[in-house]
Amino acid sequence: MSQADFCDVFAPNMSKIPVNHYLGGFTVIETPYLLFLGDAPDQLAAKVAQGIKDWRPENAVGQFRMEGCKADVGLQDMGLQEAKEAGAKTVVIGVANRGGYISKEWRRVLVQALEMEFDLASGLHNLLRDESELVAAAQVHGGTLHDVRVPTDAYPIANGVKRTGKRVLAVGTDCSAGKMYTALALDASMRERGMKSTFRATGQTGILITGHGVPLDAVIADFMAGAVEYLTPDNEADHWDIIEGQGSLFHVSYSGVTLALIHGGQPDALIICHEPTRKHMRGLPGYQLPSIEAVRDMSLQLAQVANPGCQVVGASINTQHLNEQEAKAYCAEVEARLGVPTIDPFRHGAARLADALAAL
Repeated sequence: MSQADFCDVFAPNMSKIPVNHYLGGFTVIETPYLLFLGDAPDQLAAKVAQGIKDWRPENAVGQFRMEGCKADVGLQDMGLQEAKEAGAKTVVIGVANRGGYISKEWRRVLVQALEMEFDLASGLHNLLRDESELVAAAQVHGGTLHDVRVPTDAYPIANGVKRTGKRVLAVGTDCSAGKMYTALALDASMRERGMKSTFRATGQTGILITGHGVPLDAVIADFMAGAVEYLTPDNEADHWDIIEGQGSLFHVSYSGVTLALIHGGQPDALIICHEPTRKHMRGLPGYQLPSIEAVRDMSLQLAQVANPGCQVVGASINTQHLNEQEAKAYCAEVEARLGVPTIDPFRHGAARLADALAAL
């Protein structure tokens, strides 16, 4: 099976980019976008919209927030008519709620968007194509429904055969702790210095930002590790695949996808990601966060099953809720404990992590 030729969905400075339509044909997702935040209960729930705003700001004209929404990605609030007048072409569901479902309240707004001749794009588990009201409205008004969280290929069962090239995986103490941001920032830093690297998206937000990848949590369990092998094929000896991490080994809801990434990715290097202000695991108030050391030790032990040479090369701290002085002090304290470069790559750049990989 050959590596899939994925298409850039949200590439900058382009108004139409080809993608695989959910019916199997060939179509485009049009920019610019109105980012739909719905009634997101907190800022973390809007991580899809936040990611697009942070990494493809030229593609978003505004945000749509319903009553009770507690998220704000820093874009102008717009209604559907205002967004239409601003040139928006596609309403992108920018919320990643638990279970990935479309509520009755959301459905009403999305139907209205289709009636106003917007297209819709979503990475939720609850597929747009399975919503009869949305399908009917799209057919009547000529809109297109883009489901990103649909595997595009028949992935193999992992075989564990060692591949050429190098790979680094971000693993976290929790969900939504900065694994994707770490990988994207690292890829950008490595490219700036002329290193060979490719960001390998494994979740809906990464796929929507870069336009390629595998929606790993939508792959049948037996094939998840094989899908990661497929996503990170043989490559040049000095090329790095920067694999987007998912979930956490310590998160009882999502640990399975993390282990598939660790074994299927066969990483040569691990970067431990942590958000220091969390009171408990995301969505699990009865579970406390593990220590960074616990994640380091368990992740490394499991990674060395598939790649005995794997090393922990750095730590990435999501300091968005800390001021500059607090952020620097916390990173310094963790670095002293772990003995590896510790930074917030989105806030301070990923150069030290790139240096650590270059030294391997």
